[in-house]
Amino acid sequence: MFQALLDPVAGNLGLSALVACIPLLTFFIMLLGVKAKAHTSAAVALCVAILVAIIGFQMPWGLALVSATQGAAFGAFPIVYIIFMAVWFYQVTVLSGRSEDLRKFFDEVGGGDIRIQAVMIAFCFGGLLEALAGFGAPIAVTATMILALGVKPKRAALVVLLANTAPVAYGAVGTPITTAGNMVAGGDPTVAVATAQHVAAIVGYQAPLFAAIVPLLIVFILDGAKGVRDCWLPAIIIGVSFGITQWWCSNHFAYELTDVVASLVGLGAAVIFMRFWSPKGVDGVRARFDLPPIDRNAKSDLNANRTFMALAPYLIIVVVFGICKLGIASTLSATDIKIAWPIISGGAILSAAGADPGTTFNFNLLSTPGTMILVAGLLSALLYVAYTENGRYKITMGAAVKEIFVTFYKMRYSALTIILVLSLAYVMNFSGQTISIGTFLAGSGAAFAFISPVLGWVGTAVTGSDTSANALFAGLQYSAAQANPALAGVTPDLFLASNTMGGVVGKMISPQSLAIAALATQVREADIMKHVLPWSVAFLVGMCILTFLQAGVLSFVLP
Repeated sequence: MFQALLDPVAGNLGLSALVACIPLLTFFIMLLGVKAKAHTSAAVALCVAILVAIIGFQMPWGLALVSATQGAAFGAFPIVYIIFMAVWFYQVTVLSGRSEDLRKFFDEVGGGDIRIQAVMIAFCFGGLLEALAGFGAPIAVTATMILALGVKPKRAALVVLLANTAPVAYGAVGTPITTAGNMVAGGDPTVAVATAQHVAAIVGYQAPLFAAIVPLLIVFILDGAKGVRDCWLPAIIIGVSFGITQWWCSNHFAYELTDVVASLVGLGAAVIFMRFWSPKGVDGVRARFDLPPIDRNAKSDLNANRTFMALAPYLIIVVVFGICKLGIASTLSATDIKIAWPIISGGAILSAAGADPGTTFNFNLLSTPGTMILVAGLLSALLYVAYTENGRYKITMGAAVKEIFVTFYKMRYSALTIILVLSLAYVMNFSGQTISIGTFLAGSGAAFAFISPVLGWVGTAVTGSDTSANALFAGLQYSAAQANPALAGVTPDLFLASNTMGGVVGKMISPQSLAIAALATQVREADIMKHVLPWSVAFLVGMCILTFLQAGVLSFVLP
């Protein structure tokens, strides 16, 4: 039997916490200093974490290795499974050709104003892609679409990176928040679900504040003060409708669908508003962007049927999740299979508090969002197969199913990185490394509420994934909050939310995001970084202040 200790290194908590930081420092140094690939960096950091567990934290080597295998299993299922299915779902729309109609739809609704079109594409459609795919897909796709509008490459890169902040917290069907809940639940699926739902609800009181202003900032970046004067009203309407829906969906519906619903509502608000409001200064902004005036006599071949078919998959996924999460959730959860992980379960490993740290693996094939996305994707493919519109938009079920394997191959290294990061997190948690760091940080008193988002910011900035940042730091945030006397009475879930939101504003400066934006726009990463870093830091400071206030004078507003 092994029980984790808070101060195994020379009986000193500070020294033990410092030693426990070595695996994380190794990961960051490998990624940023050595410039190794993310999966290589994670593999090296995992080996270091195992050595620290064995040598520094006195964990038997066999238990350390098996702990890593449970983390790998959780990383593969359900985390990687969810992400694969989400990316494949979007690819079904690409294979069918319907995604091109969606681009034309944005052109028409925007009334020729590239500022409003950019908001709808980068913010609303990008939010949909983040909710369903994440991992750079929104940046790559929307950057290309915005460049096609005539936006200069450097501005296009900044716009898509800034727009990618608002939906990241709930990105990839709520995976970052699901991961946070699992990392602190001690292996109890009921606790994991309840924690994730509460964290999602708290994020619903944070993310909308950013979402409400991002469209306005996009307009400012594109066309300065003149653009704000011309387009402030539709920008505010889109941002506020998106933010209000984020709050409602995360607190009263299914948090996994928060950004899907919010993006559709934001887009719907834009469509309705633009029917009664004409863009101002359209010819002027087109001249400033060296574009020809709008040909108001040109006719589009886009009709109502094609528009509906382009939007249909996203409506289908809302219906599928609504049924599974609100209608038959208990029935699906009843099929979950709980597996006591070999060797380390049954009291072989105990936390510092003497409890099981979570050695039970929950195989929830039917109740996981990944399977719900699979069902929605198959239904969308069937709809596209049945309705080809005079031979156009041809797709076969064979091609749709084959794309699953194509997606798997394309994302193999991203999947490996996630699996290794989760292995690292489990070794650190089970050996006591995370709780040592957390207990030491708890000594910062009330100031911890201010610095909490910085951990998520650093984690996502380095790994490129809010999910990975939560896997690394959720346990640390939770234990630090619980052990901090100055935060007595404040729910530890607030700091899981702040870690998630810190990751939101760190995503825009991650090497992965910068590389994707550079590839799509042909602008050097260093040039993009120079323009986007001040925005990221400003958002981080705002998030730190907000978390500090919510832990104190604004605690009454939290769910």
